[in-house]
Amino acid sequence: MARPREFDRDEALRRAIPVFWEKGFAGTSTEDLVRAMGIGRQSLYDTFGDKRRLFLEALRAYNADSIAAVMKKLRAGPTALAALERVLVDLAEARDTARSLGCMGVNAVCELARDDDEVRALTATSAALLEAVLKDVIDDGKAKGDIGGATDSRAAARFLAATLSGMKVQAKAGASTDALRDVAAFAVQSLRPR
Repeated sequence: MARPREFDRDEALRRAIPVFWEKGFAGTSTEDLVRAMGIGRQSLYDTFGDKRRLFLEALRAYNADSIAAVMKKLRAGPTALAALERVLVDLAEARDTARSLGCMGVNAVCELARDDDEVRALTATSAALLEAVLKDVIDDGKAKGDIGGATDSRAAARFLAATLSGMKVQAKAGASTDALRDVAAFAVQSLRPR
């Protein structure tokens, strides 16, 4: 008779995320994972399959959490433009330790997407969701007059998504808060009514 699992699967997954986030897929050992997750090696394999399957599940959870956090900030702004600015400025003003990690999603793209169809698919799904959310916010801002009416909503959403990714890479590379604020300000300025 099989022994019942003695750990919380979701909690173990959550504990794997920061390890992959900091070290990447290749730099993370199975020993790193079992230590962080508080489970045995066999439990890792029995529950998650292998390191790659665990990584994909961790990346999916990270991406979902990241997009949910952006959506929450976008809903909290008094205007669409203010909400978009808050998302960009918050990234610029993140603590140095968080900034030095970059974004697990962007890190995964840089490390694996060229040769890994599943990472590319996860990334494409997350990117499409973020783009749709940004487009909705931009459309709302246009309707209320705080974003220029001639703005191409889809192109602007893609621009903002690319700006967010670029800022995350710059932050990881050590860009200053002031430099990142400049990027945020320029991106927001491009959306203002003329």
